[in-house]
Amino acid sequence: MERTLIILKPDAVKRGLIGEILMRFEKAGLKIVGAKMLKPDYDEFYVHYETISKMVSRRGKEAFDVTLAMMQEGPVVAFVLEGLSAASLVRKMVGDTEPQKAPPGTIRGDYAHMSFAHANAEGIGVPNIIHASGDSKEAKAEISHWFSENELFEYQTTHEDYTQPKKRKK
Repeated sequence: MERTLIILKPDAVKRGLIGEILMRFEKAGLKIVGAKMLKPDYDEFYVHYETISKMVSRRGKEAFDVTLAMMQEGPVVAFVLEGLSAASLVRKMVGDTEPQKAPPGTIRGDYAHMSFAHANAEGIGVPNIIHASGDSKEAKAEISHWFSENELFEYQTTHEDYTQPKKRKK
């Protein structure tokens, strides 16, 4: 089983979308193995967005600064999800980082619509609802940054019998 991290950003929390978004992941067969609400400071987000994700080299210092300011506008909710190919499944469900490019049916396509160009012209971050780990390697680093081992749980759900079938006896 693979684990991945999602962070529901301040815009999702303020809009009351936590339950609705989580329901989508659970319906897809992903299991919540860790959850918490927090208000990280600049240094915690710096580790997440630059030390782990290398955002400055990918998108530039200005995008990095705007993103960190936006992420500190309110509390966030972090979750660790577990399932088959969890990181890639979550990325598909979340949609493109730029909400305007995210197709309907994805989380960003259904709940956000702003373009990078508009956000840049306004000097604001893009309210795109959710962060999702880019891949399983990034997920491991992000999970260990946001969660201690004693905050992650092992348990069996009934749903797993259908979404993660074991080899059946003949």
